[in-house]
Amino acid sequence: MTEFLIHSKRCFIEGQFIEATLHIKNQSIFDVYNSIHLVDGLEFLDVDNSIVMPGIIDAHVHINEPGRTHWEGFETATKAAALGGVTTLIEMPLNANPVTTNVEAFKIKQDASKNKLHVNCGFYGGVIPENSNDIEGLIKAGVFGIKGFLTHSGIDEFPNITKEELEAIAPILKKYDCPLLLHCELTDDDVPKVNNQKSYQEYLKSRPQHWETNAIDLALEIQKKFDIKVHIVHLSASEGIERIKKQKLESSNLTVETCAHYLFFNAEEIPDASPIYKCAPPIREKHNNDLLWEYLLNEGFNFLSSDHSPAPPEIKKLENGNLFEAWGGIAGLQFTLPVIWTEGKKQGLTLEKLIPLLTSQPANFLGLENKKGRLKKGFDADITIWNENEAFEISEKMIAHRHKATPYLNHKLKGKIIHTFVNGVQVVEDSSLKNLNMGKLLLKNQNTDNADYYELN
Repeated sequence: MTEFLIHSKRCFIEGQFIEATLHIKNQSIFDVYNSIHLVDGLEFLDVDNSIVMPGIIDAHVHINEPGRTHWEGFETATKAAALGGVTTLIEMPLNANPVTTNVEAFKIKQDASKNKLHVNCGFYGGVIPENSNDIEGLIKAGVFGIKGFLTHSGIDEFPNITKEELEAIAPILKKYDCPLLLHCELTDDDVPKVNNQKSYQEYLKSRPQHWETNAIDLALEIQKKFDIKVHIVHLSASEGIERIKKQKLESSNLTVETCAHYLFFNAEEIPDASPIYKCAPPIREKHNNDLLWEYLLNEGFNFLSSDHSPAPPEIKKLENGNLFEAWGGIAGLQFTLPVIWTEGKKQGLTLEKLIPLLTSQPANFLGLENKKGRLKKGFDADITIWNENEAFEISEKMIAHRHKATPYLNHKLKGKIIHTFVNGVQVVEDSSLKNLNMGKLLLKNQNTDNADYYELN
């Protein structure tokens, strides 16, 4: 089925819901017709009142292949993405081994993804202390940004970088208008002594807000000094909001995201000896997370992501419950939309505000705004169809991640994904996988003025 029609009374087009028919042809949206529109000889999919929207773009995912494929791999991650309505994801330079810190490692990762992409996939490169000479090569090779940690990343082959090392690569980033993505935590000794390694409250206090805000101050200093694109990933500390707001008034080159788990869970509800909730920075108190919601509702965040970062149960220390020894990361790639929508409805979030945060706004950040993130003539036919009122309970059986361990297990959510189309092909039908290997490998094209991408099949 390479040419067909999709009709809904609620297509999300140019920021509003309208009745429309999408004409899909040869992987693209060939045309958009107002109301119902039939064409002789073409299959017609009528989804009635279900929401038809651009496919979700998740700009922050850890897949871990090659080297740690037993944590997660392209095969399982992109199946989970498709079932969750995610049609494009951008993969982080860690926790694969080798980490993506030079062109050779980047090519190894591309090779590892072959015949395993069920949705579109692009990549970030990484900056570590010894690879400043590799950054330009990574950018030219097609990464969508350069990611660095200001604290220990959790794996020794991806050490954190310093202010001086960031300043050394800033002119290269400026030359190519390439975003610098930063994990903003700066560790110090101003933390309480740990008495109980199974206590979530002690874990929370061990990574205080000032670790984030000190790192954010450094990130803002670099951004202002060099006028480069700086992106703060997974903001969890509400004390960072005012700093970010002030700098955003002065520069459009600063962006920030938060993630589903910081909006859905609160520290007061997390039991001890439950490393399934461990991530860094940590899930904070309800008051803090209410302030994140307030910032979101006031158009503060540039986009939302999953920061999917799974690990096997033994590495998560699920049996012994030691929060300080456990791997920090939340598995949730498959459920970002219903998780945020379920909690968002309680917070006053509208669909009109939510959908761009998952589609057009990450497309803008990635330089994909000319092809993805909108239902528009000539755009790629990446489409998500869902019912925002249909409730379901997350069970192990429905989880397509390699490992079923997730803090979302057994939660009741609203917003069921019904169909997903990737490059004009239906990969999910009635919430089940239908066609595989329809995703494309995406590389940033540095030879064009509009920061578009090209596909490597």
